[in-house]
Amino acid sequence: MAKKKEKKDKIKKILSDEILNHFLKKPTKGFNHKQLSKALGDFGGKQKKFIPSILSSLSKQNKLYEITPGKYKLHPVYHEQYKHSGPVITGVVEMKQTGKAYILSDETPEDIKISPNNTNKALDGDRVKVFLFPKRKNQKTEGEIIEIIERKKTKFTGIIEMSKDFAFFIADNKSMPVDIYIPKENINNAKNGQKVIVEITDWPDHAKNPFGKVISILGEPGDHEVEIASIISGNDIAVEFPESVIKEANKLSDKISPEDYSQREDFRKVTTFTIDPADAKDYDDALSFKKLTEDSFEVGVHIADVSHYVKENSETEKEAYKRATSIYLVDRVIPMLPEHLSNEVCSLKPNTERLSFSVIFNITQSGKVTKKRFTKTIIKSDRRFSYNEVQDILDNQNGEFYRKLSILNGIAKNLREKRINKGSILFDRTEVKFKLDDKSKPLSVYFRQQKDAHKLIEEFMLLANKAVAEKIGKTKKDVKPKLFVYRIHDTPNPEKLNAFAEYVAKMGYKIKTDKRKSISDSINKLLQDVEGKGEQNLVETLTIRTMAKAEYSTINIGHYGLAFDHYTHFTSPIRRYPDLMVHRLLYSYLTDPSKKFNQNEIESKCKHSSEQERVAQEAEWESIKYKQVEFLSDKLGEVFDGTISGVSKWGIFVEIDENKCEGMIPIRTLNDDYYYLDEDNFRVIGYNKNKIFRLGDKIKVSIENVNIVKKQVDLALE
Repeated sequence: MAKKKEKKDKIKKILSDEILNHFLKKPTKGFNHKQLSKALGDFGGKQKKFIPSILSSLSKQNKLYEITPGKYKLHPVYHEQYKHSGPVITGVVEMKQTGKAYILSDETPEDIKISPNNTNKALDGDRVKVFLFPKRKNQKTEGEIIEIIERKKTKFTGIIEMSKDFAFFIADNKSMPVDIYIPKENINNAKNGQKVIVEITDWPDHAKNPFGKVISILGEPGDHEVEIASIISGNDIAVEFPESVIKEANKLSDKISPEDYSQREDFRKVTTFTIDPADAKDYDDALSFKKLTEDSFEVGVHIADVSHYVKENSETEKEAYKRATSIYLVDRVIPMLPEHLSNEVCSLKPNTERLSFSVIFNITQSGKVTKKRFTKTIIKSDRRFSYNEVQDILDNQNGEFYRKLSILNGIAKNLREKRINKGSILFDRTEVKFKLDDKSKPLSVYFRQQKDAHKLIEEFMLLANKAVAEKIGKTKKDVKPKLFVYRIHDTPNPEKLNAFAEYVAKMGYKIKTDKRKSISDSINKLLQDVEGKGEQNLVETLTIRTMAKAEYSTINIGHYGLAFDHYTHFTSPIRRYPDLMVHRLLYSYLTDPSKKFNQNEIESKCKHSSEQERVAQEAEWESIKYKQVEFLSDKLGEVFDGTISGVSKWGIFVEIDENKCEGMIPIRTLNDDYYYLDEDNFRVIGYNKNKIFRLGDKIKVSIENVNIVKKQVDLALE
């Protein structure tokens, strides 16, 4: 009898905790015993007879209160006490269009889910404090945002919609979960439907929507300059350089001083060339080549010596740090450095003497490095090649510097093979490019794919970056490495990796999840096996989603994707701030090995650079998406072959094969059946006929509707 009572009390205790936890997750909602029984699933259903008495007990404890007979709500006093007594973490909000959010935090290995009613006015990118709810078995940890530590942004770009005495602002950013209310006196002459920039001025406790004011009118939606301005301002990107920076930069001369001639290695008579995209204007890397013996060559990787010109704490340096990266939109480049520096003084232009910071390798045809050194140099590029020009020379086995380019290409291929054998993961990247007319209207879409010319440069840049990182970070066991900036890439999240392995197993492919090397080997084999098959797009997409994001840090954990224990970014200081930091640190240690630096300061700069890199990637993607939508705007009714690139409860996303433009087939338009989302298996299924649309499937679609303002393409199934 005592055992039965003990078991009953245990069940009631568990059920009480589950009920209270449910109320904590939805503190503004009221529930009766039937609703709770349903919400708690099988357990709640089996033990529903206990629920009324538990609700009454929790009410007597002032944890709940009865709002109507039999219906209860979380007691606000208990809610406040509980929030501040339990486990709390800090993190950054990743807001979804639905209003729910996830918290990314260094304090926990998993993302924390936040339901829409528990975001408490936090917005995308905000740094917040989060109270963690007790975790239920086999369920994602959830929480409630209890404090906004730092608001990421208060200015937004979007469309204004007018009413008689007020307006509402709808942000372009899909991560903005609410519209902004604009009182009449803050409309500032904006007209209905215009693109504007709005600043949040207040968010009263009682208000569902924040209040704001129009601070700038961009113009009419759909206009190219207005849309690009919207992308720029929506991502808080600075375009114009401050006058003080321009003046300071313009004073810098590209004349080389006698001191530089005497203190640097002279490579002006060694064959040197640059290889870049045809439309490039800043050349920050060059290769030199000299034959030493039949199977030994001196290859110099020469990088523009930006740190020679951009001094620490100068106005130019401060502005470069703010920007942290150059940004490449479809029709323009927003540089990190003023044009006088990026395109002139620092750029390794042909037939022009330039200062560089170099890594000089003695290397064999097989890719074995027998010697390397790091030194400041003077170079004079003999030739500026485009990638296409080098590719033509390699393909035709004829042309300027063919023999030297051929040897370099052979070495690069061997370096690449060694990388793969050590576990480096290879993704064949395809860049989407547009041919624009003089009014920036897209005339055609083309793709920039990696060929041997690209891979040649990539391998030598990787080699230099790795060598620089090893120079500082690779030490004897009992020697602590000096402070440095690394480009790190973490191993895949085990949960994501296991889910990925389980999914591809259903298609007959095997992914090993035990050891680092076996994981990367099996992923490379998988990518090779699916090439040219119907599931290629699906598998490549899921592989990328499984990977962690690369970032900058002073804490070296290696680069998983490249299979390098030490890696950094040294080769692009004209367009990346971390490379500039690396140049300074490397040169300081070469000239004064005892030099010390502040880790907190350097780590803070690393985090800022990683954040700005993500901003740049987002802006670049938005500009491509805009041009893709515009490109399809005059193709209504045309039929295309496509590949399913995503599925959601709203629709099936399809990437058109011939132009890589993406649109969506709304679920509501599939009227031959009732379709539902099978999220775990990335597919949409017809309830009655069991017709399946799966990520990666080939499909025929027609262009149904194009909305340039919303960057939205509606497709119809053919």
